[in-house]
Amino acid sequence: MDNPFIFRTYKTKEQFCDRQKELEKLLSNALSGADTTLIAQRRIGKTGLIFRLFDEIKTEKLPIIPIYVDIFATRSLDDFVKTLSEAIMAALPEKSSIGKKFSKFIKSLRPIITYDPLTSVPQIQLTLQNDVERQQTMKGLLTFLDIQNEKVLLAIDEFQQIREYPETNVEAMLRTIIQNLNNVTFLYCGSKRHVMLDIFSGERNPFYRSTEFLTLQKLDPIVYSDFIEAHFENAGIHIEHEATDYILDWTRRHTYFTQRLCHTVFAMARKKVDVDLVKKAAVEILQADSAVFGQYQQLLTAGQWNLLIAIAKEGSVSQIASSQFLHKYRLGNPSSVIRTMSSLIEKNIVDEDLADGKSIYSLNDVFLSRWLEEKY
Repeated sequence: MDNPFIFRTYKTKEQFCDRQKELEKLLSNALSGADTTLIAQRRIGKTGLIFRLFDEIKTEKLPIIPIYVDIFATRSLDDFVKTLSEAIMAALPEKSSIGKKFSKFIKSLRPIITYDPLTSVPQIQLTLQNDVERQQTMKGLLTFLDIQNEKVLLAIDEFQQIREYPETNVEAMLRTIIQNLNNVTFLYCGSKRHVMLDIFSGERNPFYRSTEFLTLQKLDPIVYSDFIEAHFENAGIHIEHEATDYILDWTRRHTYFTQRLCHTVFAMARKKVDVDLVKKAAVEILQADSAVFGQYQQLLTAGQWNLLIAIAKEGSVSQIASSQFLHKYRLGNPSSVIRTMSSLIEKNIVDEDLADGKSIYSLNDVFLSRWLEEKY
C-alpha cells in the first residue's frame, strides 16, 4: 500500500487534511473576483491548499482557469516575466483554443522555447532590453489572460520576493496593470508575514487595502488526530491515541513536519504503533538531517547561533529582551539580542507570530528546533 502521508506536494484530497473553511473562502473569492492575500509560515500547507483549491475547481468543472506561479527563486523582474510566461504556458493545454492563442502571443515576443527533458515543462527565454519592454511584456501577459472568455485565477506564491528585485517601483508597476483587469483574480501568497503585511496594509504602498486577508493557522488537534488515525486504521495498522498525541506534540502540529514524521512511522509500522515506535522514527529523522543542521552553525554568527539554541530550548519565546531570558542563556544586552532576532527573521530561520498583541518567536524548522533542544 502506498504511504498516505505526503509531505512534498499535493496529490489527492483524501491525503489532504481539512482546511475546509479556508478552501470555501478562497473558492468564493475566486468566483466573485475578490483578490486574496494568503499568509502562512513556510511548510505549514500553504502551497498544498492552493493545489487543493485548483483540484476543487477542476473537479467541480467551474469556469475558472487556475494558474500557479512560484516566484521564490526569482531575483529580478526579468525572472518574474519568464516564470509567469512558463506558468501560463504550462497551465493552458497546448492544443486547446486558448493554448494556441497563447502560443501565438508568446512567439510574437521572439522567445527561445525549450522543454525540460524529464518533466516536459516548457522553459522560456526572453530578451528584454529595458524597463519599458519589461513592463509592456508583463502588461501583455496579464492582458492576454484578462481577455479570455473564462475567469482566470492567478496564484502567485512567495509574492514578497518582489521586494528583493533590483528594479524600482515594481509594486507600483504591477498595481497599475492589475487594477485595470476585470477577468483575472489574484491569490497573493507569502511566508514572510511582516513583509506581506507591509505590502498590502502599508498606507503608502500601491497594494494598500486591495485584497482580503487570510492567515493559515495550524490544524485543529482533534481534526488532525482523527485524520492520522484514520489513515493508519485504513491500512490495517492500529495507532494508539498516546502515539498520535506524541506526534502532534513533537511536531507542534506544523503540517510538513507532522506529515513527514507520520510518513516515517507508517514506513516502520507493522500492525501497531505505540509511543516507542514514534520516538524511534523521530530519532531516525534527526539523525538523517543532522548533517544539514550542523551546517547552520557555520553560516551564523556566534550570537545568532546562541539565540537559536535558546529559542529551541524554550520552544517559543515572547519576552526576548527580558532579564530572565537573557540571563538564563547568557545572551548579552537587550538591544543586541533584538538586532540578532531581526537578522534571524530576515534569514527566514525564525518565525514571528502574533498572539494577544504580543510577538511569539520560534524556529520555522521544527526538526532543527528539536535537534538543538536535544544536543544542547
